[in-house]
Amino acid sequence: MDQVDFQLGSLAGKRIVVAMSGGVDSSVVAALAARSGAETIGITLQLYDHGEAVGRAGSCCAGRDIRDARAVCDRLGIAHYVFDHESSFRTQVIDEFADEYLAGRTPIPCIRCNMGPKFTDLFGMARDLGADALATGHYVRRVLGREGAELHRAADPARDQSYFLFATTQAQLDYLRFPLGDLPKPRVRELAAELGLGVAGKPDSQDICFVPDGDYASLVKKLRPEADAGGEIVDEAGRVLGQHRGLIHFTVGQRRGLEIGGTPEPLYVVRLEPGTRRVVVGPRTALAVGAASLSGINWIGGDHHGPITAKVRSLAKPSPAHLADNRVLFDAPEYGVSPGQAAVLYAGDRVLGGGWIEATERWAMANAA
Repeated sequence: MDQVDFQLGSLAGKRIVVAMSGGVDSSVVAALAARSGAETIGITLQLYDHGEAVGRAGSCCAGRDIRDARAVCDRLGIAHYVFDHESSFRTQVIDEFADEYLAGRTPIPCIRCNMGPKFTDLFGMARDLGADALATGHYVRRVLGREGAELHRAADPARDQSYFLFATTQAQLDYLRFPLGDLPKPRVRELAAELGLGVAGKPDSQDICFVPDGDYASLVKKLRPEADAGGEIVDEAGRVLGQHRGLIHFTVGQRRGLEIGGTPEPLYVVRLEPGTRRVVVGPRTALAVGAASLSGINWIGGDHHGPITAKVRSLAKPSPAHLADNRVLFDAPEYGVSPGQAAVLYAGDRVLGGGWIEATERWAMANAA
């Protein structure tokens, strides 16, 4: 391990707070921090006890996860604190998730969680404890550039989480450490086993920790009963093609679940109209987007003037684009772009920032003379 740069060597003899979810990634970070010679403190935020409720593992910060985090800290001989943040998590993440679906948007709760309970709250706690840095198990890289700390994609593309961290501020980035950014996940599990951590074989947590089995529609209906109201499926001319069971079952770019037959070409969800409860469908060409208006733009790219790429979904490939005021304009048609998603901007592997997609413009309109 001495040949691997874990970004913690300079903190030997100082104090590091590690955000611990009870999973293998954050547990390895805690072990590496302790081995670096730093005074290490583990903090777990109890956000949502969904794992206990449904009797399955792999949910973030549920009862079993807290016990696992505590067991790791006991083995390492470091302090461990648990803070109950269910109330703020429900307000800032779960309720917002439900409201976004009700508004016909596609929410990304993991980013909201990072912006709120995970980073903002943890930062305050870490500073209150006199820590010199906050370390997490995210798969991203913190690189020191000419103007200070930069956020870069992880070395392992399959694990990269930079899309979910675009809202990280420069002040936060200066304080954060991401020791796993240069490592592939199999190596992290090997390290966990070598270090004797009981979580070495623990399954990865689900992306949306508070949604049992991915059935987000049931959760939204429970929180917002009016979300279950049905409506019409129409084409772009307003002709009724069918009926639906609620807007929460659809997102822009979706093809499955429309249950419309007899059309000359496949139909996709083009947009959702919460005011009329209509699902508007059209051919794939209708999904071609040339620009997107952004809100809440966060910029950590310094004085960058070179080419950029934009990523509009967590699993999408970054596409060449350019930023003009609060609009990102794509160099080629982009498909399946939905309000509520984030557009994250890159220069090579470096994260420049990003914003929330508020509206999209058709390729033809955005490129009209």
